[in-house]
Amino acid sequence: MKLLLAYILAKLFILPIPGGESTTIIGGKEAIPHSRPYLAHLNVNCGGALIKPNWVLTAAHCYNRTSFKYDKVVTLGAHSISKFEKEKQNFAVEKVVRHPHFNPNTFDNDFMLLKLKGKAKVNKFVSTLNLPDSGEDIKHGTKCNVAGWGITKLKGQPSDKLMEVNVTIIDRQTCNSPKYYNHGITRNMFCAGDIKGGKDSCDGDSGGPIICNSIYSGIVSFGQDCGLPCKPGVYARFTDEILDWIAKEIQSY
Repeated sequence: MKLLLAYILAKLFILPIPGGESTTIIGGKEAIPHSRPYLAHLNVNCGGALIKPNWVLTAAHCYNRTSFKYDKVVTLGAHSISKFEKEKQNFAVEKVVRHPHFNPNTFDNDFMLLKLKGKAKVNKFVSTLNLPDSGEDIKHGTKCNVAGWGITKLKGQPSDKLMEVNVTIIDRQTCNSPKYYNHGITRNMFCAGDIKGGKDSCDGDSGGPIICNSIYSGIVSFGQDCGLPCKPGVYARFTDEILDWIAKEIQSY
């Protein structure tokens, strides 16, 4: 699952092996502190985004981690995970809602909602991220940005400070070719990275948002290792159906 220095965010998980861990940022740099007030850190080595004062959107595969606890699972307003920061807000989780059609083998529909126990105090350090108005596909070549606290090199440790990386959308036909993911990319996914490798999300970034043209376009889902040529990061895409599901679930609680 992985958010996000000299290489771009590596992939979150090994595509055919959903047991892979969250992604990290590969080939990126340290983010400006508190420049992404919508980012959430989960204590299961995943990321997420605050979409309502009491709702966080993340990846469904994060729930399968053995360390997932409902108590004190979400931190908002963080830059450093280990240091005391007065901007931080910590929340337990009241309700977990995974997408009913999430497939743990293919990672299709890799979305999960977390209802917090209490509402975040919205300020310049903690704020919500708007969902897109529609589920349009993202054009090949579009420049995007990913951030997170994932590993910054293969077999490394998660980053203590928030990292970011710029990645480029790779068209679905290319990403489904035998050299890439061999027809493993569904219409509910898209690929982003660098064709030459070196820039990616990686373990620890899963569930975090990818921003394309200033629009919340998807979430970190999986990948094969991190930052490899022809193995870009794979992201869960906001289709119209996914956006409808999110709206209905939030309204029902």
